[in-house]
Amino acid sequence: MLLEETRPVTRPNVVVAVLAMGGIVVSLMQTLVIPLLPRFPQLLGSSPGDTAWLVTATLLASAVATPVVGRLGDMYGKRRMLVVSLIMLVAGSVIAALSHSLAPLIVGRVVQGLAVGVIPLGISIMRDELPAERLASATALMSASLGVGGALGLPAAAILVEQSDWHVLFWTSAAAGVLVLAAVLIFVPESAVRGGGRFDFVGAAGLSVALVCLLLGVSKGSTLSGGATAGLFGVAAVVLALWGWWELRSSQPLVDLGTTARRQVLLTNIASAVFAFAMFAQSLVLPQILQLPASTEHGLGQSLLVTGLVLVPSGLVMMATAPVSARISNARGPRVTLMLGALVVAFGYGAGVFLMSAVWQLVVVSAVIGAGIGLAYGAMPALIMSAVPASETAAANSLNTLMRAIGTSISSAVAGVVLTQVTIPLSFQLIMGLGARPRCWRSRSRR
Repeated sequence: MLLEETRPVTRPNVVVAVLAMGGIVVSLMQTLVIPLLPRFPQLLGSSPGDTAWLVTATLLASAVATPVVGRLGDMYGKRRMLVVSLIMLVAGSVIAALSHSLAPLIVGRVVQGLAVGVIPLGISIMRDELPAERLASATALMSASLGVGGALGLPAAAILVEQSDWHVLFWTSAAAGVLVLAAVLIFVPESAVRGGGRFDFVGAAGLSVALVCLLLGVSKGSTLSGGATAGLFGVAAVVLALWGWWELRSSQPLVDLGTTARRQVLLTNIASAVFAFAMFAQSLVLPQILQLPASTEHGLGQSLLVTGLVLVPSGLVMMATAPVSARISNARGPRVTLMLGALVVAFGYGAGVFLMSAVWQLVVVSAVIGAGIGLAYGAMPALIMSAVPASETAAANSLNTLMRAIGTSISSAVAGVVLTQVTIPLSFQLIMGLGARPRCWRSRSRR
């Protein structure tokens, strides 16, 4: 049963700030380990292939948790599930901080991954609680927080790693999670909009199996045999087909496929994957260019800290373009904003094909791409929420966040193949060219 009431929200600016900070902290958690990946084999006495699971495990956990947490939020309370997600972030961070070997560290990273639902839950709470005139700018900021945290995480981690023990990364993540959790408990109200019903355990299990097989095939395809990779994709396809059959016949499905198949929702979700591909591609290519020795004639020989600082403007620009995205959406509609973001990203990547020879050039390229992604990410919640009922907001936004994770995984896999199989600098230029592909959404997003 749908429960809904209208009540004034006190201190909406504080609510928006708390929720956006939660999104930034969660996205920071996902990137904090990247600077340490080359060092973890020595620190933990493991192989590079094994330590790569510190990223893969978090990705898989977040993919499984995102749609489940979104549905539970619609059913039992979005603030309640937001609190649960933040508790998972703190618990996972503490487990990782106390780890001295690979196995418990992977466990900690899995538990951290369960917190990624903070972003779609935050967007859904904003829809329920904020006045209409504040909603567009607030959801744009919350959506952009995923990119902001990712861009700021690398320099923050680089500074901490250079100045202290690696465990401090996770103690910092735990402390930030505790602060956000306290702020949520104090300032964020529980939404009165509920969907009710029973939880679809069969649908959740089926989608989880399909996603794990799909993402394992994408992220680990280059290290597995051809038969194993094909098997994973085959299982994913079969389970997805069975899952779709079950969901269409379920009276209370985990994901309402009728709503998801609506043209606006479907194209927005596909666009999310495409933009996530573009955003992650630059985070893979630009550090390579910056850190390769200058003697190779293809790199700039910069330190890890400088590399991280080059990516900071991208995150700051994403944050700055969130209100701009909202204003354009209010004036022209979110479709126009999404198309504009696609054009800006395409321009940034197109320029990046040629601007690779100086640090300032990469700063400009990164900032332009960040501006385009900020515009696009700001428009996506508006497109989703205008096409789904209020009682399904969290589930719909969670699926949109899941599509971003899939886009990121595909970007990582494609970039890995290109970087290992194509000569430098052609591989850099090829990836930058692939990143420009979001411009295709200009025609496809138009009714």
